Amino acid sequence: PLLALQTPRSDEHDEMLFIVVHQVYELWFKQILHEIGLLKRALLGGERPVADKTLRRILTILKTLVAQIDVLETMSPVDFLSFRERLTSASGFQSVQFRELEYELGLRERRWLRMAPEGSEQRRRLEARLAEPSVWDAFVRFLQRAGYRVPDPPAPGPEAPEHPQPSEPLQGVLVEIYRTDPDTTSLCERLVDLDEGLQEWRYRHVKMVERTIGRKRGTGGSSGAAYLRRTLFQPLFPDLWAIRTEL
Repeated sequence: PLLALQTPRSDEHDEMLFIVVHQVYELWFKQILHEIGLLKRALLGGERPVADKTLRRILTILKTLVAQIDVLETMSPVDFLSFRERLTSASGFQSVQFRELEYELGLRERRWLRMAPEGSEQRRRLEARLAEPSVWDAFVRFLQRAGYRVPDPPAPGPEAPEHPQPSEPLQGVLVEIYRTDPDTTSLCERLVDLDEGLQEWRYRHVKMVERTIGRKRGTGGSSGAAYLRRTLFQPLFPDLWAIRTEL
């Protein structure tokens, strides 16, 4: 049962909070991945209202993820250090579901495949995400279905770019959309909200780690806050940001 999964390894009071918050994160990641499946189907099928509603739900969940950091920050550095060594090598850095989420959103660094053994269920899930179109790919297909002449997205697979690549021809069409098509513009803005929402969560995560462990190394073997800072300001949808100076 769900309530039997919280098993602290120490007698420190705050270890229970740490476990519960991180398990809740995994549950929300699972729900976001579930919603992204619907979002992509809606975009590929040209179902604008469903896509808009689903994006709004994802954005609301992201706000909840940010709010959970407020709960974690009620724990002082001394409180965390009292049980940190019991975590050994365990870390949120190792969350396969978060890597799946990044893959769905177009951040497709294949080095994360190595975090799951070959032949494992986790590896299979990561490879399946890489073989599917990303959210942005599905949005480009949505634009094509709506009659806009935009370039095809790169085919998913081992040769696809690991990070979203801006496209000047696509940007030109997006400028036209923003000037003439308010309904599609609204959908674009929800994607910008999604991009910004993930960045907000990353930023709050970085500051929480700095506040708790300073410059210490992360428990999963990363460089801790220094690694997390490098993940900031990586746009999911660079074309939607690039056009701002043209409007």
